[in-house]
Amino acid sequence: MSATRTIFDKDHEEFRTLVKEFLAHEVLPHAQEWLETGYVDKAAYMAAAKQGVIGFAVPAEYGGLGIDDFRYNAIVAEEISRAGAGANGLALTLINDILLPYLLRLTDEEQKQRWLVPLAKGEMTFAIGMSEPNAGSDMAGIRTTAVRDGDEWVINGQKTFISNGRLCDAVVVVCRTDPDAGHKGFSLIVVEDGAPGFEKGRKLDKIGLDAQDTAELFFSDCRVPVSNLLGTEGRGFIHLVENLPSERLSIAIGAIAGAHRTFEDTVQYAKERQAFGQSIGFFQHNRFLLAEMSTELDIAQVYIDECIRGCSTEP
Repeated sequence: MSATRTIFDKDHEEFRTLVKEFLAHEVLPHAQEWLETGYVDKAAYMAAAKQGVIGFAVPAEYGGLGIDDFRYNAIVAEEISRAGAGANGLALTLINDILLPYLLRLTDEEQKQRWLVPLAKGEMTFAIGMSEPNAGSDMAGIRTTAVRDGDEWVINGQKTFISNGRLCDAVVVVCRTDPDAGHKGFSLIVVEDGAPGFEKGRKLDKIGLDAQDTAELFFSDCRVPVSNLLGTEGRGFIHLVENLPSERLSIAIGAIAGAHRTFEDTVQYAKERQAFGQSIGFFQHNRFLLAEMSTELDIAQVYIDECIRGCSTEP
């Protein structure tokens, strides 16, 4: 990027160096293996936690670093894309940007001990179950239900396209707990691996991101304790609205960082590729195109940086 970025300070850049080293030593050497198996090894989560690359927003009393500053999240997302880590690195942003906000904001003390502590150690991984065969972005179409039966929730339904679906140790499931209450009838319930009636289905084939585990999940009279309710009953839709923005921003951060990486590769190719006795980057038309691309990238980056600033506690 040609424009100067002002949202990061010295501590952030030191963290960026740490993330680069982590990716170089713990992720990229395994990229082909994970691509072939279709999974990121769970050992990567433990290594990331040990290095402070995931779970750093978890308060220190639960084993994290207590860093509530989205600029650190942004650095992880950027360096994953810049390193070409792709799906191998998305396992990190899945925890930091998608799952962790729910667990930080909605858990009670017992749940923090049960879920945040092992997450901060990299010993427990999570997924979130929203999408269904007939309900993707249309939340009103969700059919998975949870009915209170004494001290348990009984869950029935199906989820699909769930990132980390087969590898996860627990999944936050979006359920209808009141079918007549419209958007006020949704709740979030955590289902841990091994719960009776919970079955992980096949790993789904995709056009890309083959190393990212994406699966179907099934719930057939699945029983979990009432204490697995995350947040407030009937406020599941509000909880999603409050926490989805960090996921969307993380996607945008990775996209623009990936675009910068692609542009840099393109410029290098334009310098090396010869035609008619000179590099193709010297042709006026190509220079115009490259200049236009660079300008559009700078504009997009400035906008993204303002979004990051707005999500950070120390702007």
